[in-house]
Order: sequence, then structure tokens, then C-alpha cells
Amino acid sequence: MFKRLLVAMVAVLFLAVPVMAQQGGGGGGGGGGGGRRGGGPGGFDPAQMRQRFMDNIKEQLGAKDDEWQVIQPKLEKVMTVQRESRGGFGGFMGRGGRGGAGGRNGAQDQPQTPVAQAQADLQKTLDSKDATAEDIARKLTALREAREKARANLVAAQKELKEVLTQRQEAVLVIMGQLE
Repeated sequence: MFKRLLVAMVAVLFLAVPVMAQQGGGGGGGGGGGGRRGGGPGGFDPAQMRQRFMDNIKEQLGAKDDEWQVIQPKLEKVMTVQRESRGGFGGFMGRGGRGGAGGRNGAQDQPQTPVAQAQADLQKTLDSKDATAEDIARKLTALREAREKARANLVAAQKELKEVLTQRQEAVLVIMGQLE
């Protein structure tokens, strides 16, 4: 049970790492300043964390090296598409008319995915006191269409991944939330 909880927590970090790197929060490569380990804040090394996470999944799947060479890119694609379908970082942007998690408007100003862009556009429209019902409806429709396209991409990526898995491996990834 503890191992599954740990894997779930690492999965959240794994999904956040690309966003942190895109937003400049992940630091440089290895050897950060001041004798810290790794390149991120407090010695956090996103690449090392990602590698540990993927090694843990490989172990749980019982995949041999040659199998993992086939599985890993497909699994990474699923993880990326899952993140993108939530609008980048968890889809929390725009709560209460502010810029999402902690009110950081930087993420709102530069969306990384079509879903995030549509969310930002809708939030901007909602923030405008002059927005008409038609404007809101148009932006809401665009967001729903972006989310639907992202869901279709996720279904396709998950299908590709399932094609290379054993039944046991598929079950493990369903428990981990990577497959439906």
C-alpha cells in the first residue's frame, strides 16, 4: 500500500516536472550553485526524480530491458497527453477569477497546451465586465472542443500503449492511473 502511495506521489511530481522546466522553475542541469545537489530548488533534480519514477514503473511492470525500450516511449506519451488534457499543470487555472494555483498569472499569460490556451481565453473573457453571453459561450465551446480533442489523443495514446503490454502490465498501469 505504501509503495503504491509513493508511486502516486512521484507520478504527480513527474507530471509537474516538464511544466516547472518550461516555466523556468526547474533550474539548470546538474551541479547547481552553492554546493547543492542537482539543478533545482533545494537540490531537487527533476531528471533524477523522473528516472527513479520510470525505473520504479519498470520494476512494477516486471519489464525486461528490451520490453522497456518499447514500453517507455509509449508510456511517456500517455503521461504527456494526460498532463496536456488537464491544461498543463493540473487544470487549476482560473479559479475565482485569478490565475489559478496560488494566483500565478505567469502560467495564465503563457499557456503551454491548446486546453490551457482555451482556459486562459475563457478566463480572460470572464474577467472582462463587458463580456457578452455570446462571447462567453464561444470561449466555453472552444474549451470543450479542446478538451474533447485532448481526450481523443489520450485514448489513442493509451491504445498504442496497451498493444505492447502483457495483461499483468496493463493491470498495473490501470491501478497507477495511466490507463483506463
